[in-house]
Amino acid sequence: MALLTPFVTALFILLSVPLVLSAIDRHAIVSRYNPIRNASSTTTPLQVGNGNFAFGADITGLQSIQPYGILSSWGWKNDSLPEGKTQADIDAYRGTSWPNHGREVQYDFGGNDSAIEKWLTANPNRVNLGRLGLLFDGDEVGEDALEDTTQELDLWTGTLTSQFNYDGIPVTVKTVCAADADVVGISIDSELLASGRLSLFIDFPWNDGLSKFSAPFVGKFNMTTSHTTTLDEDTLTMTHNMVDATSFTSLVGSVELNVTRRSPNAHLYSIKPLSSSTSISVGASFSASEDGLARIAYEQAKSSSQAGWFTFWSTNGFVDLVSGSTDERADELQRRVILSRYLMRVNEAGDAPPQESGLVNNGWYGKFHMEMYFWHAAHWALWNNWEILSLSTRIYDTFLPSSLARAQDQQGWASGARWPKMTDPSGRSAPGEINNLLLWQQPHPLVFAQYQYRSADEGGKRQVLEEWADVVRETANWMAAFAWYNTSTEVYDLGPPAYVVSEDTNPNATINPAFELAYWRLGLSIAEDWMAALGEEVPANWSIVREGLAQLPLTDDNATYKVYEGLEEGFWTDPEYTNDHPALVGLYGWLPPTQGLGIDIAKATFEKVVDSWNLTNCWGWDFPMLAMAAARNGETDRAVDFLLDPLFQFDDVGMPVGGVRVPTPYFPGSGGLLYAVAMMAAGWDGADGSINAPGFPQDGWDVRWEGLSRSI
Repeated sequence: MALLTPFVTALFILLSVPLVLSAIDRHAIVSRYNPIRNASSTTTPLQVGNGNFAFGADITGLQSIQPYGILSSWGWKNDSLPEGKTQADIDAYRGTSWPNHGREVQYDFGGNDSAIEKWLTANPNRVNLGRLGLLFDGDEVGEDALEDTTQELDLWTGTLTSQFNYDGIPVTVKTVCAADADVVGISIDSELLASGRLSLFIDFPWNDGLSKFSAPFVGKFNMTTSHTTTLDEDTLTMTHNMVDATSFTSLVGSVELNVTRRSPNAHLYSIKPLSSSTSISVGASFSASEDGLARIAYEQAKSSSQAGWFTFWSTNGFVDLVSGSTDERADELQRRVILSRYLMRVNEAGDAPPQESGLVNNGWYGKFHMEMYFWHAAHWALWNNWEILSLSTRIYDTFLPSSLARAQDQQGWASGARWPKMTDPSGRSAPGEINNLLLWQQPHPLVFAQYQYRSADEGGKRQVLEEWADVVRETANWMAAFAWYNTSTEVYDLGPPAYVVSEDTNPNATINPAFELAYWRLGLSIAEDWMAALGEEVPANWSIVREGLAQLPLTDDNATYKVYEGLEEGFWTDPEYTNDHPALVGLYGWLPPTQGLGIDIAKATFEKVVDSWNLTNCWGWDFPMLAMAAARNGETDRAVDFLLDPLFQFDDVGMPVGGVRVPTPYFPGSGGLLYAVAMMAAGWDGADGSINAPGFPQDGWDVRWEGLSRSI
């Protein structure tokens, strides 16, 4: 069978793509925001990647000076068990039980073995797969040894071009990542190669779960005795072993390569061409199994990257804020949108929910948080990137058995699945009060299902209904089971115990939190409609609970909503309750109007939040949430201001700044920005259809968009 050349392969892919007949010059707008650097950043890399795998580069286009990460959705390891503990001890762990309306419920925290709890929280942890860089005259050098440094990331093709001089001799490095394989492609041109003064290296770090946050770098390169590496000289495949985790790296060169280990006491391997040449290219493949290595060369990786990015930018949703707008804010907002689209495709387009920092560095040991999955991923629905979103929403099917067991076998609920909060690909819930008692992750799959159903054509809607049926059913079953009928008030209560969105209230005093009540009503309503569309009988208790849920808690003057029922009247001036995520503004903005919501009261609550909340402590998705509330309230100028708030920062390459709360990047901010912009451009259910871009000001803004879907 004849093999297609990389060019023919790329052309075939491009011709197979259902392109959008665009009235917008997408290429011009995307390329306008190509990041350019003249020095390495000490906090964020420039990246190439495919959503499951990403490579972070310094000013050399590699990791020669700054040891940024090579992270993946599949690279995980477990640390050694605590001293004196066995796997049987881990499996036998049980947390404490708390009273819940007359019965005891067992959770995954407060057990009698803190060492096991700590291990379960930190394991598995996500690993840095390696470091690829340049050696100059056989050694690593500092950035001050390089001159005339410059690099540009071509967003349209995913190609990073880096140029500099060493000892007066030019070096050009091009870096790409295959769209369909975990391969970084590297091309180097320099006279230094022919003279033997320039070569590549790859080094492998030790990784562990000792630190909750590992930023800006992941792994330890000086703990060489804690792990092992071996080289197969015939296949140029390196095997890296850390406790129970093994990863493989394979090199394919444009010329024959000589790979040698620098020292038996280290894990750094030098990579040189055997022949004298002024250019060399290498494809470095990474995998959790040797059979999974793609083993493709640079040219194939480059063609794959070009085709993948062409498809991404040329199809589905796009927003042009700058071509016709005169408002000076349009350019910066457009920059944030384009760079966020690129970075979310690189970091958060894989087959599992992403962690808060994507594939840049590690937070919370590299684990992901299911309550944050909405902010990481819901924007894909509005931008119609279902080829991306449908990869990770499958996690609900994967987690369904363990979530059913958590709800029924462990916690004793009558039915349903309780989704975890902080977790990993196993679906196991990390110990901790907040991790076990948070509520607002529960309705998320119902919203994802609803968006996919809305996006399907008439011929595909039945398939979507059936694919999501089990997840929808068991999600709603637990929501109905969790609601407790209060015979004194004759309503269904949520909590206690419960943690609210802001995670800053006493869980044993928290009852009927406003946002969670509204989200419960929305979720159960979606589930009821789902079963009806399937032609199945809607469980009676779903409707009974939805209609009988407690009303949203009000202040004594009925002027604004409270965080939860029974909260002190002076909470608006108490920093204990006005210092973190202001979910009250989500009642009418992020969420559509739900049963029992007073829109005028919701608007007054929004104004009270803006006036009274400590917005200087807000971060990430708080600002898009505020923008969506302002947009739905008709305050469009204010909505734009929230998306450009001085506390809502994006750095020179588009990384969302974590600020004082968490390390950079904090990608829920990027996802929230993209969700809000799509909503403001395409509108929302109930928006005035005669107004283009109803969430943007009509003066000074000419918003052109295509391929977007309205929000609920």
